[in-house]
Amino acid sequence: MYESLLKYIRNRSQLQISDQEKTLITQKFKFKKIRRKHYFLQEDNVCTHVAFISKGALSMFSTDEKGNENTHSLGVENWWMVDHISFQAGTPSTYNIKAIEDTEVLIITLDDMENLITSVPAIAATIHAMDVAHAAANQNRMHAAYNLSAKERYDELLRTNPAFIDRFPQGMIASYLGIAPATLSRLLTDFNKFLANRNKPANPPG
Repeated sequence: MYESLLKYIRNRSQLQISDQEKTLITQKFKFKKIRRKHYFLQEDNVCTHVAFISKGALSMFSTDEKGNENTHSLGVENWWMVDHISFQAGTPSTYNIKAIEDTEVLIITLDDMENLITSVPAIAATIHAMDVAHAAANQNRMHAAYNLSAKERYDELLRTNPAFIDRFPQGMIASYLGIAPATLSRLLTDFNKFLANRNKPANPPG
């Protein structure tokens, strides 16, 4: 149950974890199942836990005044999901986090996370690495929103997170990329045609 989390921590921190530290980690992180279409967090509630996804898929989104869902984050196995502001400040969240598949997560409170940071060097190093990666990801998304075409954003998603295309609905992917659903549908059609033509056997010589 915890091996994927421990492996993630070792890889991110580049540090070994002692048996005593493993015990501390497994005591602080709690296992939780979230059924498909059920919520980990709902708007106006405080985000009291951060979730490490060990199995399944989660979407974090806000809903505008017309009821449209605007996707902020997507996550699958070995990803984290949290409303950082609500989690750190204890304020009501403006986001929803919902399971797109039957999902299993390991969750931890802010107090328990801070305790692990001071007790387990690998956790402190992991959090630092995640903060750096999170800042870079936000900067890249801002750059993409202002500078990349719809096709370039889609190609970048295929390069970095190809599993998203198969595991999240097209409308959710379009919202995440900041493009129209019809545009994404066209890009998917073009990509599938490209794959079909690439895999088509060559005509034998006459």
